[in-house]
Amino acid sequence: MSSAPPLMSIRGLKTYFPVHKGLFRRHAGDVRAVDGIDLDIYPGETVGLVGESGCGKTTVGRSILQLIPPTAGKVVFDGIELSSLSKKQLRKARQRFQIVFQDPFSSLNPRMTVGAILAEALLAHREMAPDLLQQEIGALLERVGLQRSYAQRYPHEFSGGQRQRIGIARALAPSPDFIVCDESISALDVSIQAQIINLLEDIQDERGIAYLFIAHDLSAVRHISDRIAVMYLGKIVELAPTEELFNAPKHPYTQALLSAIPVPDPRARRDRIILAGDVPSPLDPPSGCAFRTRCPFAFDRCVHQVPALITHEDASPAHRKACHLAQPPTRNDWQEAAASKAEDLSE
Repeated sequence: MSSAPPLMSIRGLKTYFPVHKGLFRRHAGDVRAVDGIDLDIYPGETVGLVGESGCGKTTVGRSILQLIPPTAGKVVFDGIELSSLSKKQLRKARQRFQIVFQDPFSSLNPRMTVGAILAEALLAHREMAPDLLQQEIGALLERVGLQRSYAQRYPHEFSGGQRQRIGIARALAPSPDFIVCDESISALDVSIQAQIINLLEDIQDERGIAYLFIAHDLSAVRHISDRIAVMYLGKIVELAPTEELFNAPKHPYTQALLSAIPVPDPRARRDRIILAGDVPSPLDPPSGCAFRTRCPFAFDRCVHQVPALITHEDASPAHRKACHLAQPPTRNDWQEAAASKAEDLSE
């Protein structure tokens, strides 16, 4: 972890979506997409954000950038609290933080040429002479591995990987310090994913950009991230340096996630952890620990008390988990839990 102050500091971030029912649209509850997130992102580092579909990863990324107004909490970017800014001030601040969207097809305007898309991003924050504008557009395209002549083409003339490169070029146009990569490789072929990850790493080395890399592909996250945050039902349940998380996961949910990573060697044996039940609804989350309804090691304290994301005695200071268990479950613990469940089903 860097000794420099955080570039992005998130405290108590909550984003709820109200649910209305009936003829008079009465307020019936809230979908708690993000339910209290604390996270620091330092200059030049990549923080991976992983978890099952629907856990709130994308909402975190968009709430940080104020694309979705947070319900509560603070987002401080380089000493500036973003929620306190006016629309004009926020527009100016957005020059320093950008996003690469998941879908390379719908994120680009089909009626605009690539040159016009990039010009719009460049001119949104500064005035430029026409000659300089064309030079900047050409330089951006070359930086992401595309030809300058592609500026005259439309998005439908490109493959998915090329479109995502255009999306990255658009994000780079204002020279940002921070980029949210929102599932930016999930819609691409595996070989193209590797190219995009290598491109992002090269750009980071050149410009010192920090990334929040949101993905469900744990292998890709391991390759690019310095630290990884694991989300479950709107909360971060574990946060650790990448290799430490993969080598010694502390939270039962993280252990289950990592057990699902495919092994390329067909002769290799991996003990897969199958979680019971479904993810609870964010409209009515469980009391106490959100994971307790699927955790075979839950006990009374898990029902009544929400676990804090803190460092435990068995982990390094940079490794934090939100779990009441004093020690993480071992392989034998999981095997015994699976055997006990099988006995219960047979009775």
